[in-house]
Amino acid sequence: MQLATRAVVTAVLAAAVAVAGYLGGLPLSVTAAVLALVFALGWPALAGLPFAPGSAAVVALGGVGAVAVVHLTTTQPYLRDLPVVFAAAILLAFINELLRRDGRTRLVESVSGTVAGTLVAVAVSGWVAIGRTPGGEPIVVVGALALAVGSAVVALHLAPWVGALVTAGAAAAAGTLGALLLPGIDPLAGALLGLAVGVLVATLHALFDQLPSLQRRLPSLAAVTLPVTVTGILVYVVGRVLVG
Repeated sequence: MQLATRAVVTAVLAAAVAVAGYLGGLPLSVTAAVLALVFALGWPALAGLPFAPGSAAVVALGGVGAVAVVHLTTTQPYLRDLPVVFAAAILLAFINELLRRDGRTRLVESVSGTVAGTLVAVAVSGWVAIGRTPGGEPIVVVGALALAVGSAVVALHLAPWVGALVTAGAAAAAGTLGALLLPGIDPLAGALLGLAVGVLVATLHALFDQLPSLQRRLPSLAAVTLPVTVTGILVYVVGRVLVG
């Protein structure tokens, strides 16, 4: 999958999160769970893990489990049970290795890669948590809008540092515009949220864009969903700091 295609797909996924965030409730949780599943499907191939089916299952269970727990938590803080989910996923990662019958080659790499992928998948629950927070719906929409714009700008063929600055600036502008159009969020808060999202998008682009595995379909699935999943926890943290 080419860079332009990946950028467009990521932007579309971010736009889907924005729409789900505007609707709120179950649509946002379902969207987050689907993102976790798609990411889990492609992560083992992107990370080059030796036992792809088991690693994908662990990552999927961790991500969907995190979304379900946050969705079902009735009072704040909505992320209070997230460490339990992640700890259970780590145990599943070790059980996954015990079930292997291939000589357990690259054992440390397999465990660490599975746990890292689970952490990314669990991060998607941040979208659900901030969406359920009072006054959090506009934060979801603004954060997802900034992510969509930043992801689209990444497709421009610019020098690395110039591209990073343009991506961060475009995401900040999108965050500001979103805050101006939506009630309940200050334009300065929208700009800072967009800037944080833009920096994250530019960083992930620098980390993963040169991987040769992105020419294949499954690794590309993980690459296009990874910015959306990781941004969930970033939007939650920044949103709580800026808006409360």
